[in-house]
Amino acid sequence: MELYHLWIDGKRVEPSSGEWFETRDPATQEVLAQVGRGNAEDIDGAVSAARRAFDSSGWRNMPPAERGRIFLRIASIIRDQSQDLAILESRDNGKPFKQAKADVEVAARYFEYYAGVADKLLGQTIPVNPGYFDFTRREPFGVCGIIVPWNYPLQIASRAIAPAIVVGNTVVVKPAEETPLTALRLADICQKAGLPDGVINVVPGFGDEAGKALSSHPKVNHLSFTGSVETGISVMTAAARNVVPVTLELGGKSPNIVFADANLEDAADIVVKSIIQNAGQTCSAGSRLIVESKVHEQFTDMVIERMERLQIGPGLQDSDLGPIISGPQMDRVLDYVAVAREEGAVVRTGGGRVLDEKLTNGFFVLPTVFDQVSRGSRVATEEIFGPVLSVLTFYDIDEAIEIANETEYGLVAGVFTNNIRNAHVMAEEVRAGQIYINTYGVGGGVELPFGGYGKSGFGREKGLEALLHFTQLKNVLIRFS
Repeated sequence: MELYHLWIDGKRVEPSSGEWFETRDPATQEVLAQVGRGNAEDIDGAVSAARRAFDSSGWRNMPPAERGRIFLRIASIIRDQSQDLAILESRDNGKPFKQAKADVEVAARYFEYYAGVADKLLGQTIPVNPGYFDFTRREPFGVCGIIVPWNYPLQIASRAIAPAIVVGNTVVVKPAEETPLTALRLADICQKAGLPDGVINVVPGFGDEAGKALSSHPKVNHLSFTGSVETGISVMTAAARNVVPVTLELGGKSPNIVFADANLEDAADIVVKSIIQNAGQTCSAGSRLIVESKVHEQFTDMVIERMERLQIGPGLQDSDLGPIISGPQMDRVLDYVAVAREEGAVVRTGGGRVLDEKLTNGFFVLPTVFDQVSRGSRVATEEIFGPVLSVLTFYDIDEAIEIANETEYGLVAGVFTNNIRNAHVMAEEVRAGQIYINTYGVGGGVELPFGGYGKSGFGREKGLEALLHFTQLKNVLIRFS
């Protein structure tokens, strides 16, 4: 059985407790590896290593262009190892291999993208009174804690690590206990590319042990968390006690809003992909379908027809739909299916666990469409995190906007229309951090600022905007008269 150690100060380290835990393939329950179970003592060691690496100034004061060259080497190694990384991600998470392969490429793109902007983080000059010169500097925080979820382990780790360290921070990463393997592999890749020891540290473990210790550590200067609203509140509360800034990317109940004048064939393909990707276990999943009444029946049938053609199987079989990550998460999805029935929604397809005897060891749920969903119902407003689509109907653009904004979340929205006025009105009025018109995502969206309104969190990741959230602003005023 392969052992995955903690990664601290450029070395593989055994957990201080001597305890290890198993990570399993959710499609088969096969044990993949034994992983070091980090705790508060290990987090403290990792934070100390990150602090030494930051204070030594070797990384912080390295010319930005040189940091960029290291990032290009990281991207190159990720691509060289893409097959192995995708296999590892597919087995650890359960997602179809083609989706895991796409995640690996997006991870490489993050390092490639931020390599190109490493030496372009600019301050401003501010005109003031004669005899004075004023300018701003963007400076790193210091040690950044990064808590990564299980749904996109490598991609989200790279999404936070790359902008954090390219500006001179150092990081301690706590991957999800369900999917820790690729984050640990990424640390090894970074060292091979020439990243100095201590700049990246990875401590796998459980949330109430390692995660809690990281979010409350007094020597952490910034926290980035992606996950549930409940855990995000806990992270923010712990950070507040140390007056530490946080970036939170939390849940979503994102709508796809389809007008009668849209290209319905294209829209149906995109709607299905947006809810079944990663078995619906995506914060930005298009889990609500809001359809204009004129085409409600026609379009819903088109979506159902596509859903029923999907192939379901283990990740390495490269089917369309893989398993749910764990037994408890599968039970959560099935509980919501039961709630939807109780609320009067109509199951048009799916609505249960996959019964194929070849898949009974895994956590497979049928892709599900609920029609005649009531506004304000739980299945219409709460995040399920599975391949479950709720269908609602609107009669005019004002009602479409009302329904779209009827949840506490506001992460992503898709709008499908050939009417330019409708497109602009929806883009203005729908409360979400990203609005897509006649599409839903674009190859990982590395360049596009990403973050939420409401309980979807705050702060922005991806694109140039992320650099602003991993730096603090200093103003300098010089009197020269």
